[in-house]
Amino acid sequence: MRVVFSLLIFALFSWGNTIFNGGLEIISIESDYAGELRVNDKSSLWLDHPKKDGVKVAFIPVSYYAKNDINITNSLNNQSSSMLLKLEQKSYKKESISVAPAKANPPKDVMKRIEKERDEATQIYRTFSPNLLVNSQFISPMNSFITSQYGNARVFNGSVKSYHGGVDYRAAIGQSVISANDGIVRIAKDRYYAGKSVVIDHGGGIYTQYYHLDRIDVKVGQKVLKGDKIGLSGATGRVSGPHLHFGVVVQNIQVDPLVFIEKFNSLF
Repeated sequence: MRVVFSLLIFALFSWGNTIFNGGLEIISIESDYAGELRVNDKSSLWLDHPKKDGVKVAFIPVSYYAKNDINITNSLNNQSSSMLLKLEQKSYKKESISVAPAKANPPKDVMKRIEKERDEATQIYRTFSPNLLVNSQFISPMNSFITSQYGNARVFNGSVKSYHGGVDYRAAIGQSVISANDGIVRIAKDRYYAGKSVVIDHGGGIYTQYYHLDRIDVKVGQKVLKGDKIGLSGATGRVSGPHLHFGVVVQNIQVDPLVFIEKFNSLF
């Protein structure tokens, strides 16, 4: 669904005015009418449309843990318009996964490392560059099929530890992994849970994640183009076997990558 927004009226097309936890909406407006945008009373970003001149877009991500409807307002020259996206709770499945005991219940001596890696990533995801670095559609990070969907509750060694923040692609060790679009590498290192990891900044608060790699072929700060090889798939970190975990973060919120790609690509 694409949402088009004028100064006085929001118009919804295709799927109505609902959104689910872990989902994403995109709203658009003529640039002359883009004012102060607020989502649930928090400031948000208007970005230049990646394809159309004179049009702004905004990405509205919804947390997996969201419980309330999403209120969006745009204010300009003492006038404002608003719309409400009704939250529809989506029921996600559970997955039982067997991993090394230390990955399911980390020993105390690695907790500082885990916290440091989490804080480092959070700081990156909270950084919203004002411009998109992409001007074309996103692509899949590898030529394979998905074995695990976003949102599934992860039961590691019998205990629920987390939800699945991305999608998993079937992959043997050593298959090429490519960048889903143009961007700048922000993380390229071995991490406790994610294993050898790459995170790419696509501008506007949009990041893609590539986890459990066997080899990393890029460096932090490196510019990559869509389709560039960034590493090889592997089985590092908290895994039960080799695969590629692919995730998407929008404005520090982990969303369903397949929904994001569908919505973003509809702009073209």
